[in-house]
Amino acid sequence: MLDSDLAALYEVETKVLNQAVRRNLERFPADFMFQLTEQEWEDFKVRSQIVTSPKGGGRQYFPYVFTEQGVAMLSSVLRSKRAIQVNVQIMRTFVQLRQWAIENKELSERLTELEHYFIEHCKDYKLDKEENLRNIAQIYEALALLMDRTKPAQIGFKTE
Repeated sequence: MLDSDLAALYEVETKVLNQAVRRNLERFPADFMFQLTEQEWEDFKVRSQIVTSPKGGGRQYFPYVFTEQGVAMLSSVLRSKRAIQVNVQIMRTFVQLRQWAIENKELSERLTELEHYFIEHCKDYKLDKEENLRNIAQIYEALALLMDRTKPAQIGFKTE
């Protein structure tokens, strides 16, 4: 997560968050936090459609990115009640995302197996081409419905 996004969640200025981190750098090794390079930041801005201030305001340095462990460590650096609430919610979100990714991977593998089985099965059947296409379309409709049901519910920290 970007430092500015975390600062918004914690309801502090980005510079305040980064000052707290800089005062505790030993708590944030490279696998907890890193700074984007100029090229990474430019690529991110293009993909995210971030616009910079025309008056030259905004960032004077490239943003820091926090990994899951870095976000967890922020709770020991930012000690407000808000920081505790946000950290708990972020950790729950990471757990939900990890669980969804595991379930989605298993489902994807099973669907691939089903597809291979179906292709082999259709080779042996003496159905006409149109009937095969209708059967395949019905299977894909069912699979699409199944995939919709496996999408995660809205996750994330909710603000009033």
